Amino acid sequence: MLKSQIIEKLHTKNTNLSLEDIEHLFNIFINKLNSSLKNGQNIELRGFGTLSKRINKEKYVRNPKTNEKLYKNQSYKLHFKTGKILHKKINNLDYSKKEDVF
Repeated sequence: MLKSQIIEKLHTKNTNLSLEDIEHLFNIFINKLNSSLKNGQNIELRGFGTLSKRINKEKYVRNPKTNEKLYKNQSYKLHFKTGKILHKKINNLDYSKKEDVF
């Protein structure tokens, strides 16, 4: 789903706000997510999932074309763990039955 599609859906549900206002609020939300992850904080959206920053250790890697060894510095990657409600909706699971739970 594109950002413009999300803004359009939000506008249809909140007709009292203009498209510019919704886009401004959406940009504030995204910027807050970015700054929180950059500062090492985890983001938990109940029912949706958790975003966290993980470390890729520094290591030697090999260029497959030239077989040359290169040193790769430490970097970060984004880790997402789905929430229980999102997992249930994606997989059409019914958790009301005890035997269906993992």
